[in-house]
Amino acid sequence: MTDRADKPEKTQPPEQHPTAGSPGTIIKPAYFPGRAPIDAYGNGGFRFAEMSHRGGILALPSGIYGWSAAQPEDVTIERLDRVVAEAEAIELLFLGMGDTGVFPDKQTRQALRDAGVRFEIMSTGAAIRTFNVILAEGRQIAAALLPVETIR
Repeated sequence: MTDRADKPEKTQPPEQHPTAGSPGTIIKPAYFPGRAPIDAYGNGGFRFAEMSHRGGILALPSGIYGWSAAQPEDVTIERLDRVVAEAEAIELLFLGMGDTGVFPDKQTRQALRDAGVRFEIMSTGAAIRTFNVILAEGRQIAAALLPVETIR
């Protein structure tokens, strides 16, 4: 996630940061400590709270996290561990499964049910639109969103 207000700190020379984009760049885990609507999506990422993130995201009651899932077959119960950890605080989870809304495998769906997580499966765009409306109502919802390249 990129926050325009953050200024990079210089802690190590660039040669010690092989993934850094420029001298002084610090790579941090992707996390926004709050609830926010998703403002835009596409080009493999998302915009929210004046920030952007490339890749999947988990929008949970505890905040918005970068998510390692990029395509439907990546949606496993192991990758939904944060959702399961917050299951008691989640009224409903929206699974945004990319362009098509294909279902995750049967084991993942059953593991979510066993953890007490109610969920709806749809395309990423539909999941974002629904998430934003219900979030505005103040309800305790969550979303696991796969990135998409284009907006339809």
